Amino acid sequence: MIRILLHGCNGAMGKVITEMVKESKDLAIAAGVDVNADGSGSDYPVFRSIDECRGTEADVLLDFSTAKAVDSVMAFAQEKQMPAVICTTGLSTEQTEKLKKAAEKTAVLRSANMSLGINLLLKLASEAAATLSANGFDIEIVEKHHHRKLDAPSGTALEIADSVNHACNDRYHYVYDRSERHAARDPEEIGISSVRAGSITGDHDVIFAGEDEVLTISHTAYSRRIFAKGALSAAQFLAGKPAGFYTMADVINSRF
Repeated sequence: MIRILLHGCNGAMGKVITEMVKESKDLAIAAGVDVNADGSGSDYPVFRSIDECRGTEADVLLDFSTAKAVDSVMAFAQEKQMPAVICTTGLSTEQTEKLKKAAEKTAVLRSANMSLGINLLLKLASEAAATLSANGFDIEIVEKHHHRKLDAPSGTALEIADSVNHACNDRYHYVYDRSERHAARDPEEIGISSVRAGSITGDHDVIFAGEDEVLTISHTAYSRRIFAKGALSAAQFLAGKPAGFYTMADVINSRF
């Protein structure tokens, strides 16, 4: 039985994870942490801050909270040497570097998107970019999410852009807004556009546009359960792992 310390347990994703863990024979939530620490309806204790649950015994920390909370989460994980799955998006470059530093002391898995489909899209988009960019194709990424999402562009869109760019020897720069620019498109830019509307769970399109043809690789999320399923797979994978920095690619490779 793998015991999870769930940070952000009363958020939308935290609630989905809680319900999915109830369906599992191999997982249990040892405790939850949320600034809105209403424990009613929970079958595990809920604390207002992570510092309040230092006595909790858990095998892995699973974080679905906010970027501003990640620093304290990682400080806790390092102190307890507890493997940590960080699913929160909108992290700064400095925070990402801190995660990699923390991975010297404990196992850390970081992914902007936990779904199997998105992680396969990363691979396919990288392979397409390596071929199509050399043949003059422009690259654009369009992401769509619900109107409550705070960060833009999405962490997943940036991860796609980085993956594509790396496949092309990092020669591209990113453009998020063309409204103030009156010039032709730079052939070495990747445009990243964000839509925030309604209850869209998550759509990502990677567009490769050449002369007289367009290839689009798309992923649509219809439910938060796909992210919860991936996060729980990551937690199972990371529990007991030695210190190091891991990604969803490691999880996928271990399962398939």
